[in-house]
Order: sequence, then structure tokens, then C-alpha cells
Amino acid sequence: MIPRATDVSAPRTLRRDLGPWASASIVVGTVIGTGVFLKTAVMAQLGGSPAWVLAAWGIAGVLSFTGAMTYAELGGMFPASGGEYVYLRRGYGPFMGYLFAWNRFWIATPGSVAAYAVGSATFFSTAVPLDRFAVHIGGFRIAGVQIIGRLQTALTVMKGVMILGLAAGALLAPRGHWSNLGQGGAFPGWSAMGTMVLAALWAYDGWNNLPMAAGEIRDAKRNLPRATVGGMIAVLATYALVNVGYFHALPFSEVASSSSDAFPHAPAVAARAATQFLGGPVQVLLAVAMTISAVSAMNGSILTGARVPYAVARDGLAPGALARLSAGAHVPAISVVVQGALSCLLALTGSFDQLTDAVVFASWLFYALNAGSVLLLRLREPARERPFRVPGFPVVPIVFVMLAILLLVNTIWASPRPSALGLGMTALGAIVYLVFLRGRARSGEVSAGE
Repeated sequence: MIPRATDVSAPRTLRRDLGPWASASIVVGTVIGTGVFLKTAVMAQLGGSPAWVLAAWGIAGVLSFTGAMTYAELGGMFPASGGEYVYLRRGYGPFMGYLFAWNRFWIATPGSVAAYAVGSATFFSTAVPLDRFAVHIGGFRIAGVQIIGRLQTALTVMKGVMILGLAAGALLAPRGHWSNLGQGGAFPGWSAMGTMVLAALWAYDGWNNLPMAAGEIRDAKRNLPRATVGGMIAVLATYALVNVGYFHALPFSEVASSSSDAFPHAPAVAARAATQFLGGPVQVLLAVAMTISAVSAMNGSILTGARVPYAVARDGLAPGALARLSAGAHVPAISVVVQGALSCLLALTGSFDQLTDAVVFASWLFYALNAGSVLLLRLREPARERPFRVPGFPVVPIVFVMLAILLLVNTIWASPRPSALGLGMTALGAIVYLVFLRGRARSGEVSAGE
């Protein structure tokens, strides 16, 4: 995503080696990473009571699920690598597609991987700092997508067993009290509520990732929508159980004083909840389990994120090297390595909450635009095949766009630093495109092959 751009005719093509289970595992495995183990603490500090914290989790969950349904429709229509880049390019033209790709390349993907690394270091601070793992995982991602799909499935199964065990233990903790959930509190205010929703959205973020690898999914028109919607339903149910479990197992004050920017040396809220039913010695075991969760999300994020610069380079809007596929595995190896290197750099520059707020703000700028493209394409191309249609159209995408705009406005007001980073990088991308690349952009039909 730098000014020099060349047209690319890649001699190799991506392989459609991701089946339905691997696809669903990418959705679940990328969404469930670090946020559900950490974000409830900072939300409790803002919300003042379990009821408002759970309400914020619910709002973020509904918002994320409606967004996932819009992406399921778009993914079925355009099963090509690049995901949102393809949808925005089709809906609004090359300029908007490029802005998304620029943002994804410089902030969203490396910021997500860096946040997983920082969160992992919080979980397992006695081990090797996890920010080093981004390069190692990036290197392994150069392996064939079929192998990595199997790895993602295995990691997601392990993660699922662990997190459901955590939820069950917290809900049944003998030292827990259901009265903890009844602790009242006044409404924290709309600004605080918006900031709480922003925090929860990091835990849900990742529902948009699978379409980026659509060019490697078997029967993508059918499997991509099913994996996206089905995976998010599983995530919603899991998060509800875990967060109710936290407040059953722990007094509200212990939830609020868990690991966060305000309490950087405190245990994660998940670790505190686990000690209520497993005791102190479980800390190391739980740290390993949560690290596996973060590594799974990191793996899925690198897998999907590298496909965006690949797609942009194929359109001649980025250096051609980013579109080169490795000889044996047929994956965009250079894109993987570059994204891993950027992730390591970002992991050294900010705290977990700072990284996640920047990623969520930068991402939601384009989530809203993608939902708008569903409306535009229904009007512009009513006859196009749509294997999945958003239920409740047009109400669902319209409500999603309106709530996303409100969220972004509130974030600019309440969290100016991550907002400034997202807006500044977007403006820089616009300058790069208009000065260097506008004449190279190609409009027209999006290829469904890759």
C-alpha cells in the first residue's frame, strides 16, 4: 500500500482448500481471541453495574450480528479474495475500495495481531513475550491454506472446550452469588455507554474476516454465508454465558479492578473468575489456555488479512510483489511476511486498550459503508444471484448504518486519540490514491474466481 503500483498477472492461482468446518472455525477462532477475557473489566469501570455492562455486550452483539448478515449477502454475491475491498470497489468504485485496503493494511490487520500479542503477554507474562510470535505465526502462514485450515479448526475446538469450561465453572462456582448480578446503578450516560459498546466490539471483531479469504473457500457462495452466520450465533451464545458467569463468580468490584489500563498489574477477569472454582494454582494452566485462544485468533487474522493487499496488487494499486503466490502452497507469502512485521512494530507502540480502540474505530468506518453497499446493490443490480439475503431488508442494514455512525461520532468525542489515528491514516490514504494512483484504477466487474 505504497505509492508505486504495477499491474500484475500472477502465474499461479489461489486454491479453494477451505471447507465448511475450516471456514466456520476461522469465523469463531478469529472473533474469540482476547476481548472476552479482558474487556469486561474496563466496561465495568465505565458502567457501574452488571446490568449496564451486560446491556453493552448485548448491543454490541446485535450490532455485530447484523453486520455479519450484510457481509454474508455480499460474500455470496462476490466470492473473491479481498472481502470488503471487493464489495466497496463494486458498490462505490476503486477509490473507496483502496481506502479500505489502505486502512486494513496499515491499522486493522497489524493492529489486531499486535493486540492479540499484547493480550497474550497479559495472560502469560512469565513466558516469552507474545509480540515475537507474530513473525513466527506469519512464517507458518506461508504453509498451504489447507494445512492452516486444519490448524485453525483444531485450535478453535481447543478454544471452544476451554471457554465453555470457563463459563460452566463460573456459572456453577460454589463461592459465587447470583445476587452479584442484582447490584444496581444509574445509567452511566450515552457517552460512557458508547465507549462500553466500543470496548465490547473488539471482542466481537473478526466477523468480517472470512470474506477476505473467499477465493480459497470451496463452494464459497454457499459455505461463506453459512459459516459467517452460524459462527456468529455460536459466538453470541458463548459470550452471554461467559459474562453472566463472571458476575456470578465475582463481586462487581473485583470485575472492575481486573486487568486494564487502570489496573495494569491485576489478573485478567477470566483468571479471577477461574480461581473461584479451580483455585490459585490454575493460573498457569488458564494462561496457557488463553494464550492458545489468542494464537488461534492471530492465525486467523493473518490468514485473512494478507488477502487484501493481494487483491489490491492484482488490480495494479499496490506493488506487484504483494500479489505473488508461493510456488508450493499458493499463498501470498510476501503479504503475510509484511503484515507480520508491521504487527510486531505496533505491538511495541501501545497498550491493549489503545490498540483495540484504534482497530475498532478504523474498521467500523468501513463496516458502515459496506452495509450501505448492500442497499445500493439491491437497487442497482436486483437480478444478481444472492445465495443469502439479509433478513428484514431494508430495515436491518439501515439500522446497522445508523448505529455505526452514532458509534463513530461518540468515539470521536469520547476517545479522540484512536479516532485521530483512524481518520488521519484514512486521509493519508486518500492523498496517496488521488496523487499517485487515480489514473491506474480500473473499474468494472469483480472477478468471482479470486
